This record gives sequence, structure tokens and C-alpha cells, in this order.
Amino acid sequence: MLSRLSRTASRRSTSRIANVSRRWFVQPSTADRASVVEIPSSYQDETHLTPRADMLGFKLEIPRREGSLAEKIRPIYLDMQATTPVDPRVLDAMLPYLTDQYGNPHSRTHAYGWEAEQAVEDARKYLADLIGADPKDIVFTSGATESNNMAIKGVARFHKEKKRHIITTQTEHKCVLDSCRKLGEEGFDITYLSVGNNGVISLDELEAAIRPDTSLVSIMTVNNETGVIQPIKEIGALLRKHRGIYFHSDAAQAVGKIPVDVNEMNIDLMSISGHKLYGPKGIGAIYVRRRPRVRLEPILSGGGQERGLRSGTLPAALVVGLGEAARIAKKEMKVSIFHIIRVWDRDHARIQRLSDRLITNINSQVEHVVRNGDVNGYPGCVNLSFSYVEGESLLMALKDIALSSGSACTSASLEPSYVLRALGAAEDMAHSSLRFGIGRFTTEAEVDFVVNHIIRTVQRLRDMSPLWEMVQEGIDINAIDWSQH
Repeated sequence: MLSRLSRTASRRSTSRIANVSRRWFVQPSTADRASVVEIPSSYQDETHLTPRADMLGFKLEIPRREGSLAEKIRPIYLDMQATTPVDPRVLDAMLPYLTDQYGNPHSRTHAYGWEAEQAVEDARKYLADLIGADPKDIVFTSGATESNNMAIKGVARFHKEKKRHIITTQTEHKCVLDSCRKLGEEGFDITYLSVGNNGVISLDELEAAIRPDTSLVSIMTVNNETGVIQPIKEIGALLRKHRGIYFHSDAAQAVGKIPVDVNEMNIDLMSISGHKLYGPKGIGAIYVRRRPRVRLEPILSGGGQERGLRSGTLPAALVVGLGEAARIAKKEMKVSIFHIIRVWDRDHARIQRLSDRLITNINSQVEHVVRNGDVNGYPGCVNLSFSYVEGESLLMALKDIALSSGSACTSASLEPSYVLRALGAAEDMAHSSLRFGIGRFTTEAEVDFVVNHIIRTVQRLRDMSPLWEMVQEGIDINAIDWSQH
């Protein structure tokens, strides 16, 4: 009897929960959906995909708390090498695949899968067009870190029976260096090329490092800390003379910002990141040449998606976002050549002006400032060292500006940047460096504010420094033997 009563009470309780659930998660009507989807009036361009009124949409409001960041003025963002904001046009393209077009792109038996698959293939084409590739050569990944691991470990392990030598540089991204370190533990021989004071490698040193058992050369296109652009086209031409060596480039900081053509540059594998070109986080791609075919061992095993190189269900909304970001970048980046003058895209020209404004105005008011890296590098990445100023104190004093002193992936470390040390920078100068990341949405007013704030802060910190006082008195700091004091 008690058991029967218990089961009856349990069913009633479950029924009440179910009823509550049904009342709470009621399917919204068309009018309800239209009332919660706000369509910005600014998006009238036919190329922009705006949310329709019949899509499922949600208006999110974060509750304000006393003393929260929402009640404060947000800092000016100049950290575009860490991540870029999602372009509103990209978000518009993604929304349908986050709402009513939620099919699995690998489902081949119904319309939901077909429309998601078509969106993925369109995105693949947009990305391929941006880098001069065939769409079939594009493999989607979770980001450039996965792409770099896939290229380096995949090629090395596939050819390990005959070739066990890899060449890279000392200034690569941490994920490239760690992938090479891991292969070193597996018995591979890794050569780390040095760079000059400007951050550029020597082609002669590269050619001298090539061996009969070299399987891969991995050199990034644009450095994430200094903006240095490596001579990728020349490197590709050099490696083409040596049969059987694959050329991989980490182009996360280059694609969508400077012209990149994988065929012109003779690149065999190239890593791409979505959130570095105004797309969403969590999505990236790797270009893997098919003709001649690049052979590599997959890192992930599973359903065999993406030519069997990268198993797993593709996040259609994120892929669409990456594709739209590539389409926009391609539209902005129209290269024209007039004799020897090359005009890149509107983004690049505008970023160049803002970069020149930042550097010129800081140098006009602050002495003993050193620019790290090649002055002919990517202008959206400006790395400056301020002598006689402690780096951590400088960053802490600049709370109104979102900056970094190096790569976001290694910002938790208090060690000086290994990239700047490879360029020959002294430890104190590497510690006092700041990386200014200028992007598509940076304004002149923001640059002017940053310049004035930097000038005031550096002068204030130097006034508190005994070293600066000695320099002002004409004492040569480098000539002092500090061990005697």
C-alpha cells in the first residue's frame, strides 16, 4: 500500500514538473519572435544577412551589480593581436545557424543537414578565395593552435621512417615551439633558426640548415608580438628547389590583413584563425595542398570528416562566421599596382595612418623609446620598449588601456618575451615593452588618448626612477659595475 502511494505521489510530482517545464519553455509565436529580434537600422546593404522576424532570437540583458565592470568605463582596446572583435556583418551571417537553421552539416538525409552543409561549403569557398586556394584544400579546425599541431606533428609522424628533421625559427608562436619540442622528445631533430635584430631570418642560414632527411620547414608569416613579416615568397621559392620538403606557415596574424596567395608563395600547409580576422573564436582552418599531395597523419580519429584529416562535427555557425569574415576581408583587400607603388586595402591604409600617428606622437614627446622588429612589418602590430621604466609597473598604470607586453598565450609568465630576446633585446628592455594592436574599429580619438596617457605615465614613472635621475645627470648606466655596489 505504501509502495503504491509512493509511486502515485512520484507520478504526480513528475507530472507537475513536466507541466511547469511545458509552461516555461513554451514555443514562441511569430509575433513573439519578431518582438525580441532587434534588427539594426544601419544594416541596409544587400550583402548583409540580417535576422528575419521568424527566427528564434533572445534578447539578453546582464543584470548590473554595484561596483561591477558594467558600471565603469571600459578600457580602450588596443590588443588586436590577442583577439579582434567580431565584425557585426559576421554576426549577422551567423545568427540563422544559431537559431532556426541548426542542422548538422554531416546529415545527408534531410533539409536541415543540406542547408547547413551548403553554408559550410560556401564558407570554405570564401576562405579559399582569400588565400588563392582550391576550396577542397581547406580543412576546418578549432583554431590556429590545432592547425599548427596538425601540420607539424602530422607531417613529421607520417614521414618519420625516412625523414626526422624539422626546421623552424626561434620566434615562432608557443604552440609551434611546443609541438617541435614534443617531436624532439620523440626522437626528431629540430633546428631553430636565429633571426636578425629586425626579426627577419637569413635565407642563407635556412638553406645551410636543409638536410637530406628534412621533412618540414615551419616559419610564420607575421609575428604575433612584433608584426615582423618574413620573406615567405622567397622561402617558398628556395624550398621548391629541394624536393620532398613541405613548407608550413602559421598565418594567423596575416590572413585577412595582408595579401596572401598560397600558390604564389609555394606554401604547402597554412594555419588560419577565425578570431584574428574579426570572426568568432573557436574556429580556424588549415590549408593542406592536394596537388602535389601533402601527406600527414591525422591527430584526431573519428567519423572521417574533412577528408579524413580532422574528424568531428563541424560547428556550422562558427564556420559561417569564419567564411563571412574572409569574404569581407577579400572585399576590402583589393590590391592595385602602380609601377612600384602597391596600395593594399582600406583597412591596411587606415591602420597604417593610425600606426604612424601613434609612433610619431610618442617619439615626439618621449625619448629613449625603441621600436622592436622590422619597421616595414605589419603596421597594426607596434612593439615599443621604454627605457628606464619597469614593464609591469607601466602596464599596471595603464588600466584605461587594454594592452599587453607580449603574446596572450604566454602573458601569465613574468619572464621577458623570448621573441624580443631572440631579436637581441636586453632583458630590461624586453621587460619594458608594450604591444599596441590597432585594428579595423580603432579610431583616431582612441589613438590620441593612448598617446597622451602613455606620455604622462612614462614621465611619471621615470621621475620616480633613480636610474632615470642618473641618466639625466649624464651618467653612463652601462659603464657601471653593479657587482661592486
